[in-house]
Amino acid sequence: MRAVLMAGGSGTRLRPLTCDLPKPMVPILNRPIAEHIINLLKRNGVKEVIATLYYLPDVMRDYFQDGSEFGVRMTYAVEEDQPLGTAGCVKNIDELLDDTFMVISGDGVTDFDLTEAIRFHKEKGSKATLVLTHVPNPVEFGVVIIDGENRIQRFLEKPSTSEIFSDTVNTGTYILEPEVLDYLPANQETDFSKDLFPLLLEKGEPIYGYVAEGYWCDVGHLDAYREAQYDALDSRVHMTLGYYKEESSGLWVGQNTEIDPTARIKPPVMIGNNCRIGARVKIRPGTIIGDNVTIGNDAQLERAIVWNGAIIGEEAYLQACVISRGTRVDRRSHVLEGAVIGALSTVGEEAQISPKVRVWPNKQIESGATLNINLIWGNTAQRNLFGQRGVSGLANIDITPEFAVKLGAAYGSTLKPGSHVTVSRDQRSISRMVSRSLISGLMSVGINIQNLEATAIPLARAILPTLGVAGGIHVRLHPDRAGHILIEFFDEIGIDIPKGKEKKIEGAYFKEDLRRAQIHEIGLVTYPSRIIDTYSTTFEHHLNVAAVRNSKSKVVIDYAYAVSGAVLPMLLGKFGCDAVVLNASLSQTAPSAAEREGMLGQLGQVVQALQATFGVQVSANGEQLVLVDEVGTPIRGEVLTALLTHMVLTANPRGTVVVPVHATGAIEHIARRHDGRVIRTKVNPTALMAACQENENVVLGGSSDMGFIFPQMHPGFDAMFCIAKLIEMLTIQEHTLGQIWSELPRISHRSQTLRCPWTSKGALMRHLVETHSADQLELVDGVKILDRTVEGWILVLPDAGEPLVHIYANSEDREWVDSKLNEYRQRVISFIEHEQGIHQTPQEIAL
Repeated sequence: MRAVLMAGGSGTRLRPLTCDLPKPMVPILNRPIAEHIINLLKRNGVKEVIATLYYLPDVMRDYFQDGSEFGVRMTYAVEEDQPLGTAGCVKNIDELLDDTFMVISGDGVTDFDLTEAIRFHKEKGSKATLVLTHVPNPVEFGVVIIDGENRIQRFLEKPSTSEIFSDTVNTGTYILEPEVLDYLPANQETDFSKDLFPLLLEKGEPIYGYVAEGYWCDVGHLDAYREAQYDALDSRVHMTLGYYKEESSGLWVGQNTEIDPTARIKPPVMIGNNCRIGARVKIRPGTIIGDNVTIGNDAQLERAIVWNGAIIGEEAYLQACVISRGTRVDRRSHVLEGAVIGALSTVGEEAQISPKVRVWPNKQIESGATLNINLIWGNTAQRNLFGQRGVSGLANIDITPEFAVKLGAAYGSTLKPGSHVTVSRDQRSISRMVSRSLISGLMSVGINIQNLEATAIPLARAILPTLGVAGGIHVRLHPDRAGHILIEFFDEIGIDIPKGKEKKIEGAYFKEDLRRAQIHEIGLVTYPSRIIDTYSTTFEHHLNVAAVRNSKSKVVIDYAYAVSGAVLPMLLGKFGCDAVVLNASLSQTAPSAAEREGMLGQLGQVVQALQATFGVQVSANGEQLVLVDEVGTPIRGEVLTALLTHMVLTANPRGTVVVPVHATGAIEHIARRHDGRVIRTKVNPTALMAACQENENVVLGGSSDMGFIFPQMHPGFDAMFCIAKLIEMLTIQEHTLGQIWSELPRISHRSQTLRCPWTSKGALMRHLVETHSADQLELVDGVKILDRTVEGWILVLPDAGEPLVHIYANSEDREWVDSKLNEYRQRVISFIEHEQGIHQTPQEIAL
């Protein structure tokens, strides 16, 4: 059998290790990953290997040549002009593949029994067999769902946390029949997971998943690279290590290596050929030293990975770091955990490289310097920038001016030079600081700024399409996390940017592939005028002004010390409404939950005292609200979502409402009353906004915890327009909020939150999918289990940002809700206890 070794990857997330090496040539235990893969193929009877190359192809060709030294026959296929994708490059060599063949990723470390996988493929009569495995955290991989016969049912490429329905992932190893390549177009970029395999499913071709036992690690980032090294050294993965002699249990030493008798070495440790280990050197478990390395007297190495030709000075201290080829670390220098020093660099005497810092090749670090940022640009490397909603972090700790400058430059580098973007913020000083830093980064890459300054977020979204810009940024205190800043990115019409765009920004940020504008190309800053006038015009256009004017309403608005703009009282006054404003002065910090509750109570008292139509507490810089009815009772949560749905569908029968998957089931009951339609989305703002734009006749979108969207007005959440609409609808429908509340369906909707380790989330979702029949399940977001006998459902939803899982129960039958909530709570707790292998009481897990 022939194997195609996918070896074209540039390994951008492994930089600086891959600045001068293709990813498959990065060493594990002093030999390239590709060599370990070839040894695995050889052990499983595969003797012909075709390597597909793109990035630095000569490195692999020069190392393996014709493969005879490694016991295989090697040939090479180089993609000359542009990468063709995982499937496209195999399609390009289909004339060499006339029988069953294997495709294997060039950047994975594994010891799977491929012979058994081949036998499985033939026994099933499969056209394509994917080698799968279970992983603790499947977020970074392609999730695959199989049935009881191992036939593949569904693919989900690199899911978000809440989309994880299984912990069974694609390892990038496939056994294929040559005819499947006929489905692929020639000379086009195509991918196995995104293009070929879904097409085979659609065509009804037999496609199976073989769940392999054994070790597998996708060496996709620097942490995974170190872990693969340590696992290999600990013999957790079977590898051919005949190139060194095992001097004693767990200690491998190469030829012509000299170790001073006073050196202290504690296995497992690997030391290469022609090394010199000085006096009193201490080498701790987990250390891997390449060939031709010199280590000076009294140096200490703890789990350090030192590549060939490095020189480590006297009394140097290396801790869980990577020292690349030919690098020199001078005496008394410290290179700390997670740091990576690129090839042929020099770390001066008594310098310190802080944890996680990356240094690109051929760099000089001066003696005595303390380096706590990447040498070329930026701060410590991170895995992801974007969370469930934008980029967030602790103010002036995670989200610093230097971070924001780089983030702005990364975003701008994904746009065409000379593009325009808006930048807006709330009125707090920390947001002003961060927005100015973002503006500096954007200008540095040639992006022009339309600075909206302190602007309520609904105005920022509404104005954006009128300015002809490529997108926008808004900076504010995080509405849900004290002390945190939230940076949100909008597309050209004001919707949060999609995941694909987020990934491009992350790519530019982590690869540090940032454009640099010349002096005459530096971006300009302008300040648009008439923002409120433009918003007001749109506001009036989508409002029944006559109804509002005739209402003679009195509304009490509590801004909770976070002024989201004086536009609403001004507009309501223009229409003859009396708007009484509370707590409109600005505070640099957001009120706590307890303080907000106290203000809500005061709001209720003012509404009663003034005999107002209703009261409203506005939050999240103008996006979210809590209502208070005419007798001072707060309306929030699922009741608020149901109440607004009822009012809007009364005004717009046969309309469509978009809500997140966890919203109360009362929405469907209300929609049936008005011959309406309900669309449920994932529990994130981007999904809600996109669904409101993509579907016809949407009259309302959102939920109480995110805000409400009136798509005809603009694509974002807008508490101010929502308040004006409430006045309009109350007038036309001739009801009070209390009367409408009494007409809502009586649905029991309860939730509970439990602690759930990140490593257990995928397995938990897979367990739930496997233990319920398919006709019971909805997999929009999380796992929803339906019980049609009581028109009820249970939703188990992993939290996207915290090690938590949320359980929602919904039905007209309150006893059923209480019973099921308790049942699934116990199920989740038992599963977590089993996964963790420890006993925790429900009180310890439950929040």
